Amino acid sequence: MHMNPQPLSEAARWKRLLAPYTRPDDRKAIAQLAVTATLFVALWLLMLKGYQLLGWWAPLPLAPFAGGLLIRLFIFQHDCGHGSFTTSRRFNDGLGFVLGVLTLTPYHWWKKNHAIHHGTSGDLDRRDIGDVTTLTVREYLDLPWHKRLGYRLYRNPLVMLVLGPIWLFAVKHRFPFDTPLAWRREWRDVLINNLVIALLLFAAAKTIGLQALLAVHGPIFAVSAIAGVWLFYVQHQFEDTVWSRSGEWDFFDAGLHGSSFYDLPAVLHWFTGNIGYHHVHHLASRIPNYELRRCFREVEELQQVPHLGLRQSLGCLRLKLWDEDAERMVGFGGLKRASGTSA
Repeated sequence: MHMNPQPLSEAARWKRLLAPYTRPDDRKAIAQLAVTATLFVALWLLMLKGYQLLGWWAPLPLAPFAGGLLIRLFIFQHDCGHGSFTTSRRFNDGLGFVLGVLTLTPYHWWKKNHAIHHGTSGDLDRRDIGDVTTLTVREYLDLPWHKRLGYRLYRNPLVMLVLGPIWLFAVKHRFPFDTPLAWRREWRDVLINNLVIALLLFAAAKTIGLQALLAVHGPIFAVSAIAGVWLFYVQHQFEDTVWSRSGEWDFFDAGLHGSSFYDLPAVLHWFTGNIGYHHVHHLASRIPNYELRRCFREVEELQQVPHLGLRQSLGCLRLKLWDEDAERMVGFGGLKRASGTSA
């Protein structure tokens, strides 16, 4: 991992501050898993019964809650990938694989990509692996018109939040052709993930029927996928985030200032596994979700970052480019004024 070394005392200070929160608690983890999985299965079966008795509309009122639980299960998978959910690596990897089938996200493949994201987040010279594609103002202005159009379409909220999840889970996670062939374990993981999903689809077709599966799980996954992409977007795509070139990039600065504190209502923090404390997570990815809030409350310096509220976060959708001169994210609207060049 490349990083611009901080003074040892500063790096050591952060490690010392956060170390007490990086110890997994198996009882907390198993309790989380038992409660969340039980609620998810119960809601899923209730939605299925509603569909069978009343028709396609009956499952819809419960879909946001079941979708929220699926997000929470994904966070458990995420923690397994960081080795932080329980003390057992074997249990973490086994659970991560099972949850990866449910979330349509191959566990080992995603784990490796996500580790790269943590080691490069905010580095302008090492972008695009596990990130939302972000151009600088200069890079955008240097593009031919058709590539500018393509970037505008990519950053359009409808494309990002509706078409994006479809592409991500139905195509990218099934056929990640940009993955190096040398990643044999990750390719094997993708193939096994696809095979298990295909077997489950076959089993569903022979039991409840694919139409029932679509009526029940379709809305659940739509909620979780859209919300999940949105969460990942606002974690780094906010106005005062931090991007820098490799020579100036710093792991701790990128973690503390380049990752948002998404200040959500308590119930949404629960459904999203406290991932809103994202700056804490990026400073120490070994902190499990059930310790992030306590860490935030007990380490005063973590509370001094800007708070991104729900209403304020909607404004992040207008941010499209990183302005290296102003050192902030900007939208397309100010390009003409800033550069004197047609955007």
